[in-house]
Amino acid sequence: MAFVGGATLLGIALVLFFIFLGNRSSGPISEILTTLGNKVTDVEHNLLIRGRIPKRVKALHWFENKRNNPDFLRYPDTLLLGVYDNNYIKSFDNIIHFDKMLKAPLPLIQVYVAWGEKDNEKFPMLYAKAIYDLGSLPLITWEPWLNDFDREKHHLPKVTDPNKNGMKAVAEGKYDFYIEKWAENAKSFGHIIFIRLGHEMNDPYRYPWGPQNNKPEEFIAAWQHVVQVFKNRNAYNVIWVWAPQPAYLHYKEYYPGNRYVDWVGVAALNYGTVAPWSKWWSFKEIFGNYYNRLAVFGKPLMITEMGSLTVGGNRTQWFKQAFDSLPEKYPQLRSVLFFNDNNDNTTLNKSLDWSILYDTATCKAIRTSIRTTWKFSPEKQETDTIR
Repeated sequence: MAFVGGATLLGIALVLFFIFLGNRSSGPISEILTTLGNKVTDVEHNLLIRGRIPKRVKALHWFENKRNNPDFLRYPDTLLLGVYDNNYIKSFDNIIHFDKMLKAPLPLIQVYVAWGEKDNEKFPMLYAKAIYDLGSLPLITWEPWLNDFDREKHHLPKVTDPNKNGMKAVAEGKYDFYIEKWAENAKSFGHIIFIRLGHEMNDPYRYPWGPQNNKPEEFIAAWQHVVQVFKNRNAYNVIWVWAPQPAYLHYKEYYPGNRYVDWVGVAALNYGTVAPWSKWWSFKEIFGNYYNRLAVFGKPLMITEMGSLTVGGNRTQWFKQAFDSLPEKYPQLRSVLFFNDNNDNTTLNKSLDWSILYDTATCKAIRTSIRTTWKFSPEKQETDTIR
């Protein structure tokens, strides 16, 4: 009781002390708090993946040296598979189970982070470390929503909608206080990270960084500025993924330039007949018809979100036809990430289930397709690993 009481009083005293210091708590004290925060993060991530590391890392041993090789990761000689699972915040159990369904751990794991000052809008160090310790690399989809900043605190102009011409403000350095912290954290992570910044920037409906609020040249200027801030902070361990929506023809004018882009990404989601505006689209119609247009940039291509609903057709057959065609028809494609979101409410006023986690038939079809039609085969590897 004495120990708990003393600890409580000490905690209260520290809080009052920092309140009294206010802005003066920056500098050495801020560094101490940051160090303590990093230690807490280390403890948390060790608990998050305890017991899961050895087996998965062993199965991914072929990727161990490659994942620290920037030349390989900027244009790999094989196709890297990955996954996004919306339950990763609670645990990686679903991803571990998905590994088992495909009979191989996947080298890329995707997370989504919006811009802002909330805890879940900071650099996801906890999850980046956990992903790395599981043998994979993180791919962060970084969404520049500009609503969650204290505008008075950061001397930002008061506007009705901060997203209106928001990319222009980013390019002018008004959000550098936030971008610089991300760059510093990315550098301190110490390993390679993929960042997909401001995806589908040419879609005028879905995201505020789109053409309804920003001109193409403003988006380009913002992208280039963000990349330059990272370079100025020596965060050279970031691989940048530019991901337009090719269904809208106006996307080339949003390309930031070869110096600022490492990969070109695109989503391949088949909504089936779930809505009046959709139908059962084949993989060729969703991705294949745009392949040549995307390949002209000369960058490796990535399917950043691959998935199909079950409404309107045969999902297992959809995935089989897709994976049967990948190596031969689309040689510039170098990465595919499954979109295992079982509670997606970003498009319709109801939740959609994209997950194939427990779809045994579909997972088996994917495994079979990879092993029988791809030029490389897991059986040729020292371990039973899809790569």
